[in-house]
Amino acid sequence: MFYYSFHVGDYIHDTAHLSNEEDLAFRRLLDLYYTQEQPIPNKTQEVARRIRMASNLDAVKIVLSEFFTFDDDYDCWRHKRCDDTIAAYQAKAERNRQVGKLGGRPKANPVANPEETQTVTKHIPNHKPITNNQLNISMCSSSDELLENAEIKLPECNHQAVIDLYHKHLPTLRKIEVWNKTRAGYLKQRWREVAVELSQGKIIASEIILNWWIEFFQHIGKSKFLTGKVNSKDGRAFVADLEWILKPSNFAKIIEGKYHGT
Repeated sequence: MFYYSFHVGDYIHDTAHLSNEEDLAFRRLLDLYYTQEQPIPNKTQEVARRIRMASNLDAVKIVLSEFFTFDDDYDCWRHKRCDDTIAAYQAKAERNRQVGKLGGRPKANPVANPEETQTVTKHIPNHKPITNNQLNISMCSSSDELLENAEIKLPECNHQAVIDLYHKHLPTLRKIEVWNKTRAGYLKQRWREVAVELSQGKIIASEIILNWWIEFFQHIGKSKFLTGKVNSKDGRAFVADLEWILKPSNFAKIIEGKYHGT
């Protein structure tokens, strides 16, 4: 999951005594907990590297011991609020899947005339959206469910912001020099799929969608194949570019981790 409620008052009350490094460690540990939808593994040095605080290992240890509870049975660090929030999210996602299998929610006006029905349904997407209910630190798996989202207005696709994030997080991949209609169309479709899934039928901010793209590009950066670090038999290496990444089949395979085996 890429969105969770942040109780500012509670957080300030509980963390006012922390140093800057400890505060940063706590926030990043929470982000890790929610994005992977799993407790923090008892591998402190590896966890510190994951949250980009390898040089502040002591701060990570302090925060874990103070704000998390160690689970001996599963060798991990748990946080009750995180567990409760994730459980509620996963239960809702499961209900949505069951509703989808039954054909989705009933029509708002089943006796409407054909013209009215066409006006309502022409905006309903029929793409296969991304799900993050099985998300781990390496990203998530795709779903075959169809979601309807006729009632919620999604944020417009921010093409330039996504391109900038691509360049920032994947600096070794091919630069975007031309942004034509084909490439813009691919990105607009993928943006909508992600937005529909993240929104869960509610209004969603562009920033949340862009945070998903940050994680996605970071996920790509971990693939030796996609970043040109694996040579084929002829001695040449494949290097992905944004257009290739955004094509439906490639996009789904990346999310499923099929290019991360080497």
